[in-house]
Amino acid sequence: MLETISNNVRALGEVLGQTIAEDKGDGWVDKIEGVRLLGKRIVAGENHAVEDLQTIFANSTEQDLLIHARAFSQFLNLANVAEQQHTTSEQGLAELDLPHPLDSLSEKLTGIDANAFKQALKKLHIELVLTAHPTEVNRRTFIHKYNEVADELSKGEAPLSGRVQEIIEQAWHTNEIRQQRPTPLDESRWGLHAITDSLWHAVPQFVRELDELSQTLIGESLAEDIVPITMASWMAGDRDGNPFVTAKLSKQAILQARLIAAELYLTDFESLYLELSMHKATDDLIEADINNIGPYRAVITQLISELKDSIALLRDGKTKGAISSSEDLLTPLKACRNSLLAVGLTRVANSQVLDLIRKVQCFGISLVKLDIRQHSERHDEAIGEIVSALDLGDYATWDEARRVEFLLGEINNPRPLLPRVTWSENTQEVLDTFAMVAKQPREVLGIYIISMASKVSDVLAVNLLMKATGFSWDMPIAPLFETLDDLNNAPKVMGDLLNIKQYLTRCNKQQYVMIGYSDSAKDAGVLAATWAQYQAQEALVQVFKQFEVELKLFHGRGGTIGRGGGPAHDAIASQPPGTLDGGLRVTEQGETIRYKFGLPNLAVRSLHLYASAILESLIHPQPVPPASWRELMNNMASLSCEIYRGYIREEPNFVRYFRQATPEQELSSLPLGSRPSKRRSDGGIESLRAIPWIFAWSQNRLVLPSWLGLGQAIKAFYQENAALMNEMLENWPYFKARISLTEMVYLKSDPQLSALYDAALVEPELQGLGEQLRSQLQQDEQAVLTLLNQAHTLESDPWNLSSFRLRQPYLVPLHLLQIEALKRLRNKPEHPESEQVLMVTMAGIATGMRNTG
Repeated sequence: MLETISNNVRALGEVLGQTIAEDKGDGWVDKIEGVRLLGKRIVAGENHAVEDLQTIFANSTEQDLLIHARAFSQFLNLANVAEQQHTTSEQGLAELDLPHPLDSLSEKLTGIDANAFKQALKKLHIELVLTAHPTEVNRRTFIHKYNEVADELSKGEAPLSGRVQEIIEQAWHTNEIRQQRPTPLDESRWGLHAITDSLWHAVPQFVRELDELSQTLIGESLAEDIVPITMASWMAGDRDGNPFVTAKLSKQAILQARLIAAELYLTDFESLYLELSMHKATDDLIEADINNIGPYRAVITQLISELKDSIALLRDGKTKGAISSSEDLLTPLKACRNSLLAVGLTRVANSQVLDLIRKVQCFGISLVKLDIRQHSERHDEAIGEIVSALDLGDYATWDEARRVEFLLGEINNPRPLLPRVTWSENTQEVLDTFAMVAKQPREVLGIYIISMASKVSDVLAVNLLMKATGFSWDMPIAPLFETLDDLNNAPKVMGDLLNIKQYLTRCNKQQYVMIGYSDSAKDAGVLAATWAQYQAQEALVQVFKQFEVELKLFHGRGGTIGRGGGPAHDAIASQPPGTLDGGLRVTEQGETIRYKFGLPNLAVRSLHLYASAILESLIHPQPVPPASWRELMNNMASLSCEIYRGYIREEPNFVRYFRQATPEQELSSLPLGSRPSKRRSDGGIESLRAIPWIFAWSQNRLVLPSWLGLGQAIKAFYQENAALMNEMLENWPYFKARISLTEMVYLKSDPQLSALYDAALVEPELQGLGEQLRSQLQQDEQAVLTLLNQAHTLESDPWNLSSFRLRQPYLVPLHLLQIEALKRLRNKPEHPESEQVLMVTMAGIATGMRNTG
């Protein structure tokens, strides 16, 4: 297995080695190969090889450490490229469990009732929400280079082409770590380029293949108005805890997005102009062709002119007169297509014209709809300041009933709310943000998310601020329920909100609710959190049915298992019944954007996985778990939460141990993302964001948040409930997916490497805690293997097992390099060369682990 990948990896490694030799001398190739072989021996269990490698690094200068770190980091990037390229080839797809998701779905649905399939297609809506990442580690210039390498590999040339050698040479002589912290605008631009490089090309192909599925199953093409995928973004819109995201910056990001979109459309319309040379058309198009350049070209020429004008305006920072609605593009495109169909040019109508219609429907005039997110506390502060300015009392001291009464009264009050006073800096920024959003074209905006929402007043406060700042439309408001308590209370809060007739009218039969995977897992542990998420979604479905409102769930999943990440198909298939009826809105974060959507073919496959899982779940809903399953899950979740919090909250030395055993302390000072790693600079673990929390633990390979509590809970209840657990594993996708994801965690964990971090970096008096946790990890892994009736991890998934084993010998040296860099930094803080070594190892480890936070 993976023979082709291994061969490509070997060939790429040889080119990288040759490049290093040309730069640093032949002796460096021997040094790096010696380190690689020691890494291989460490993986094989040769303990003395650890000491040998530690000695080499201890006696190396920072400059030499950096050469080693760069070599192994770039090698792992090349290995990922080889794997990504191979998995989208026919040979690679044949090695996967689900090579062609839509074909597999077609086989399952043969003979389906046409109406049932049409109803599922109407409900099929995937909205990918691109989000920035505080631990984003790969620069865009490298992403571009690696995509080119993948293109060259797809040609199947042996030996590798000169172009590959050139790109690897470019990469080696380029700094892989940015020297300055990116701005939110930089991150927004990166997100947009993820679309231009891949999804812009992948979406039309995906929709064409979905159309083929429809024709195969029911003999009908997709309706023109079906829009199975749209895009949104938090980049430059998420201001929760990020002081660099301001109203002014968000406005710039929208302008930037509109400009890039217009430039892409111009290229496509100019290409379409060359295609539509025909003169056979309906009378209305022929009559409109007053210059006799051709009926279709007359339409396209006008659009090209409007796009050029828009580009000129947007480049000058102006929006007045620029294209401001998708209908400006769709109406003439549909006129062309309707004419082509009417005169029998069906193939032309259903080719490039239809592809461009699909693009406009998906990407709109700005490629992404910008979401706005802010913490509920910031809204409360702003409302409190307004209340105080109006001399109405102290909003912070009011109970929930009085707050709701005031907010509803002011929402209904026609007079202007805001007095002419000087506001605090924070409140002024909140008001400026609402005022900026109110002036934007509606279709460039997504939804407004309230972080740490827990009460009806959290939503009404945003509603009032929208009214006070001149909103002319009801922008959807999504409370984000993040902690365990908030998830448990979410159904009641939403029921109370929808019970307010005025708000029920405002939401117009649709309401978004965001489920927070990151902070709930950080708060309660992965098992308790995922079970709370499952139950909250179930209960929300029932609440919304009572009010006849469509529930549109927004899943705040991350890239790692501890943050709700994992294989997309299994994750979707494990959702509670009824939760996909309002579509799937899901965050795609940082590195995972590249791993899922970085290449057009890879993006098409990822969309296939999403669509096939959603359609199957809509047509054949998952079973409702019986009372016996629920009772056991309640008991296991409760115990797992108690165990998890016993360490995180009650172990007096835990925080000290965490900060010594991981790179968490150093992470906040490195220029890896625009967003601070903490919501409050003076806070402890409770204020640390979930992403760096997970990232730090993945770097030292203890990956604690993704397993702590789960295995112990399984072990505690297994003996008396073995048959019931096996029944759940066999028949309940939720439970099966959770165990499968945890199995992957055990593969990525490494007690030996974690122990090396402790030995070098942790005070002796705290090392016992690490030993205890590693012992628990090994016991937990055995408990899960017993449940699965397996001898070793990933026994039933040889592809992923082989893939990770391919990386292990290259990961080990990076960990030992990181330990050495951390030792030096803690002895001599703010040492630029040691910081550079640390950043390169962080990037390399994240690459090799195939996830960040």
